[in-house]
Amino acid sequence: MISIQQLSKTYTSKEGTVVGVDDVSLSINQGEVFGIVGYSGAGKSTLLRCLNILERPTNGKVTIDGIDLMSLSSKELRKARQSIGMIFQGFHLTMAKTVVENVGFALKAAGVGRVERKQRAEELLELVGLSDKANQYPAQLSGGQKQRVSIARALANNPKVLLCDEATSALDPNTTQSILHLLKKINKELGLTIVLITHEMEVVKEICDRCAVMEQGRVVEEGDTYDIFANPQNELTERFIKTVIDFTIPEALLKKTQGTIVLLKFTGELAGEAIVSDLLQEHRIRGNILHGKIDYIQEKPLGTFVMELKGDEQEVNRALASLGATLGEVEVIENDRSTDYTMARAE
Repeated sequence: MISIQQLSKTYTSKEGTVVGVDDVSLSINQGEVFGIVGYSGAGKSTLLRCLNILERPTNGKVTIDGIDLMSLSSKELRKARQSIGMIFQGFHLTMAKTVVENVGFALKAAGVGRVERKQRAEELLELVGLSDKANQYPAQLSGGQKQRVSIARALANNPKVLLCDEATSALDPNTTQSILHLLKKINKELGLTIVLITHEMEVVKEICDRCAVMEQGRVVEEGDTYDIFANPQNELTERFIKTVIDFTIPEALLKKTQGTIVLLKFTGELAGEAIVSDLLQEHRIRGNILHGKIDYIQEKPLGTFVMELKGDEQEVNRALASLGATLGEVEVIENDRSTDYTMARAE
């Protein structure tokens, strides 16, 4: 559906050449929600604007639904953009127009007649849950309601792709959840491909089928969202995931422990099985949960547990070997009194 090939975007400033996007290649499938996550300045918003040529790439190729956007004339590009909706962090609504007029603005620009324009705008307002706000003005709306108007406006021309640039960053957590729920609904009901830019890994966890992590203009990790949460390969990705799933144990608590401290991850169906309790009984060792959480990503469970294991050293080692064979990975947290603690994978 969307193919990005060796795309770069550079700027010239008084200090020299600034690289916004550096040789990025990505493929985004029809009907999926694809997240691009990174800290401020990572290049993610620049990459997004290159997808509809609001920023013209310096090098590379952007193909959407089989159309090479870089090869289009200005007139052809304007027409192609009608199939690419876009919403922003700042809403970008016209304050002097009513809600229904804001939604119909894109239709007016596309040459749609007044009666048809009003009918389509009203349909979209019903879709986003704002039928009762049609004749109000943006200043009368909450932040979440303004973003719903922006979404309705972006859908006016029946786009195949919806680009979301930090669409929830200005919203409180409850409103963010409602907007993400709406985007999920739109994705499923309309079959829309959604590309979502964010610096919040919680947003990726909630809505994205796949994602890419960016740093300094480059993609440093890409893949299925569940796999990335379960087994991150890049240090930056790990830092992002810790903002959602944090298993750090306070040093004061570690100093009180006397047994072997282990970090366990349970993926898929294993998260719902009594693996640990069975092993404790089998090896006659005791276990104390210091931290435990099960998250659901793409409706699949991912369990993270930190436990203290007590008992005969040989039995503890046998239990760790059994856990490693079952889970694929077990980490032993070794308490180092002088330098907090480090992690080492159990053999």
